Amino acid sequence: MVPGLALGALAGIWATAAYFLSRSIVPSGLELPEIDLTRRFSERQLERANDYDRFVRIEFVVSQVAVLIALAAYAAWGARFLRESAAGRIGSGMLLAMLGLGFLWFVQLPFGLVGLWWQRRHGISEQDYVTWTLDTWFALGWEFLFICLAIVIVMGLAGPLPNWWWIPGGAVFVGLAAVFSFTLPYLLPAQRPLRDPAIEAAARRYEAELDLPRIPVRVQEMRTYTSAPNAEAAGFGPTRRVILWDTLLDGRFGDDEVNVVVAHELGHHAREHIAKGIGWYALFAFPGAFVIARATRRRGGMRRPEAVPLSLFVLVALSFAALPIQNVIIRRMEAEADWIALETTKDPEAAGELFERFSTTALADPDPPAWSYLLMQSHPTIEQRIAMAEAWRRRTSR
Repeated sequence: MVPGLALGALAGIWATAAYFLSRSIVPSGLELPEIDLTRRFSERQLERANDYDRFVRIEFVVSQVAVLIALAAYAAWGARFLRESAAGRIGSGMLLAMLGLGFLWFVQLPFGLVGLWWQRRHGISEQDYVTWTLDTWFALGWEFLFICLAIVIVMGLAGPLPNWWWIPGGAVFVGLAAVFSFTLPYLLPAQRPLRDPAIEAAARRYEAELDLPRIPVRVQEMRTYTSAPNAEAAGFGPTRRVILWDTLLDGRFGDDEVNVVVAHELGHHAREHIAKGIGWYALFAFPGAFVIARATRRRGGMRRPEAVPLSLFVLVALSFAALPIQNVIIRRMEAEADWIALETTKDPEAAGELFERFSTTALADPDPPAWSYLLMQSHPTIEQRIAMAEAWRRRTSR
């Protein structure tokens, strides 16, 4: 009875935390009007976006299946590499984790190259294949460092706490997530100050309206990698920044449209979405660590290096299973930032034009299939974002 009561209490705490984290200033019951996409996009534009996204969707599904199959095979046979290891318990676990990551990189490589080919074919990217491959290989080095740190922490805790390591382990990983989010603005490469006085002045006005301190606006050089526009809010507390990709400032978007983007990103900071994201991570990190601990018990638990290949499979499988929930959470935050941008700029026409241009420049399907929306869309659809701008206009014109 006591374990059952404890489980119920934990479930109650989880649900309460999830409720407060999910609260939004978007009016409850807001009805989005129907949008006639054929009046906003030409038939050719809709066909091109649908054709591009259809291939991306197929590539995503096939690549995910390949990854799960590859990791399942590694979980079954990966421990055989221990015959070649004399690195001790934790060292052998690190070796198996790095081998698993390297194996995964080779599995994903052809899908990444095909994806790059598709982007080049549609003018989304001009990056050459060799440079892209080298970039992903060097990025793998950072993943090796992270996975080694994770194995040291988990296996170190699992030694004295074979059945309970997931509790302090979850806390450590939440702490690491917070440190990463705090330092991310300094880790993103190729940043420069914004050199547009009009947009800078707009950012200062929006900060005052949102009761925010001075938040630097930076421009990240991305045009050598992609022509797709993007922006992000990064950091929290004293490290907060708004980062605009230079593809937003290449003349395809007007100042009023870029202002909507700036207001959207400042809206993320105003609603503390980065900190809330860490909170959501905590809500899933502890149950996820518990599932890994339970799943690896037959391999001796995470104190044994033989369990590492299985833990990688369970981790990736859990991440894939959580995608629909994760996307719901992020979409809710993005919708809230869209609403704040509308409330701040009071320019639904610019917002609507911005979202339309997102579709035509990045070839995003304005109305993707439901399964793709659940698994792949971390933002509301273009159609939904245009509809929100129209709903805001109707609401304020009454």
